Amino acid sequence: MLCLILVVSLLTSSNGFYVPGVAPQDYIKGDSVEIKAVKLTSVKAQLPYDFYSIPFCKPESTYYKVENLGEVLRGDRIVNTNYKVFMAQNSSCQTLCEAVTFKDEDTQLVFKRIRQAYNVHLLTDNLPCSTKIVGKDKQVQYEHGYRLGFVADDKVYLNNHLRLVLKYHSEAAAGPEDRESFRVVGFEVEPSSIASDSLKLTGDKCKLENEKPKPMEIPKTGVVKVLFTYEVVWEPSDIRWASRWDTYLAMGDVQIHWFSIINSVVVIFFLAGILTMIIVRTLRRDIAKYNKMDEEDETLEETGWKLVHGDVFRPPQRPKLLAAFIGSGIQLFCVTFIVIVFAMLGMLSPASRGALMTAGIFLFMFMGLVAGYYSARLYKTMKGTQWKKAALLTAMLYPSVMFGTCFILNFFILGKHSSGAVPFSTMVALLFMWMGISLPLVFIGYFFGSRKQPYEHPVRTNQIPRQVPDQMWYLSPYMATLMAGILPFGAMFIELFFIFTAIWENQFYYLFGFLFLVFIILIISCSQISIVMVYFQLCGEDYHWWWRSFVVSGGSAFYVFIYSIFYFVTKLEITEFIPTLLYFGYTALMVFSFWLLTGTIGFYAAYFFIRKIYAAIKID
Repeated sequence: MLCLILVVSLLTSSNGFYVPGVAPQDYIKGDSVEIKAVKLTSVKAQLPYDFYSIPFCKPESTYYKVENLGEVLRGDRIVNTNYKVFMAQNSSCQTLCEAVTFKDEDTQLVFKRIRQAYNVHLLTDNLPCSTKIVGKDKQVQYEHGYRLGFVADDKVYLNNHLRLVLKYHSEAAAGPEDRESFRVVGFEVEPSSIASDSLKLTGDKCKLENEKPKPMEIPKTGVVKVLFTYEVVWEPSDIRWASRWDTYLAMGDVQIHWFSIINSVVVIFFLAGILTMIIVRTLRRDIAKYNKMDEEDETLEETGWKLVHGDVFRPPQRPKLLAAFIGSGIQLFCVTFIVIVFAMLGMLSPASRGALMTAGIFLFMFMGLVAGYYSARLYKTMKGTQWKKAALLTAMLYPSVMFGTCFILNFFILGKHSSGAVPFSTMVALLFMWMGISLPLVFIGYFFGSRKQPYEHPVRTNQIPRQVPDQMWYLSPYMATLMAGILPFGAMFIELFFIFTAIWENQFYYLFGFLFLVFIILIISCSQISIVMVYFQLCGEDYHWWWRSFVVSGGSAFYVFIYSIFYFVTKLEITEFIPTLLYFGYTALMVFSFWLLTGTIGFYAAYFFIRKIYAAIKID
């Protein structure tokens, strides 16, 4: 227990560090600090939009940052803005541009976006903006971006004035001739709504006519004239550049998270220990009894799992499909493990925008080699002969489901003109990566895997299969799957809440140390529950364990889907059809991937267990 707490503290206590590949930028006083826009997002609508989809003040020429694959898939469209900010120089109220006239369709759009609780995301020096929220108990929390507007007394108001609060950390001059340098370590936005007639304009400067200005109301329809203004405030800060992301990465109650995870880990270890002790003691007794029967009297009738020794390694039905599922599961396992480890070491920080998703996609492509190799060895063990068809199925099945579903959902996103829609060029690039990297690597893996010897089995298979007797009700596939899924789901459902929050509520997820621990516990729990269920099945003289071990150990995916419905109903406020379709479409893909991952873990655990126990008994 002490070792576990020490590991957890090491994995989660290191907050301040330089992210590999992200270097600090030094500014001299008066240097221009560029403010960029990223996108508009909403928890209610779940559809990101380009910053200029709303008629904000546009510069004379707009240029979009070249983005990596992960940023494109996230819907980020980083673009320049009209904000003029200079390092360590405050500026009072000034106009962003001349008053913007909202046409009737613009007014309707802004009205709708504010009703949908859209947030605007700005960026400076690769640091996203946040809004400080002080609760009733004076506890300070931060919200990503700033609210586009607000609704009060059933009227809609636009936040057209921004107070940009930027924090800097000064770096001492290296020599007498060097000037003091500054680094941006904080970016907060204080939005407010001010009607145009409440401002007194002098050139590009503005001043409030009174202390309590009228808010900028947006009607449901009609032409509206809006003046966008802003002011800049610089504040010195003791926060060092390496720790400037701490504010964003500690937005929830981390203490509760720690306690919940440790509690979950301890409970799972306790249950896993009990299961292991029971199964080991039972097995030792079984093996001793069977071997004693062989020595004393060979005429005694065999019972239990020894009785099916001549059929236990009989190849299952649809071996190509099982090999394809297992190959994809191996591929997902390798990708998940490597990504979590690298993220835990700080190499896939949120500061490296889109890096996590980009790394996952590229790793999946290259892990086709591993998928092909292990799928081929298993297929050969199951006495399969059509290795080329099996290789094609392994390479095509899972990616086809993912790509096809995302392709269909993308049309719905395109219909909403959302920046979350993947551009056609990116879809083609992903298709070429799949066909040009993953597919050939799976075939190469299959070629080498099919040339290896199949897995050795300790007993021979009879020519005539045994008849399987009627099974107890709790050993039916459905009941076994439901029972087996509880333990692995219990190991990770707390972490699942934080992952869902990060995905669907636009939060940063960075507790990868905890996620690594949960992943290890998931592996252990899936393996043990699969072994227990297969053992009971063999004791019932049912030797059809190949598919059962895969399906049963993936039973936790069913509970993940049930939890996703619970989360949708209780935590999200989605009411429209398209966001609902996207939520359940992407969640279904996550559940399918999780089923393949946990099913593969359970299958291999059961396979090695069966080989081990049948090698321990004497068979004539």
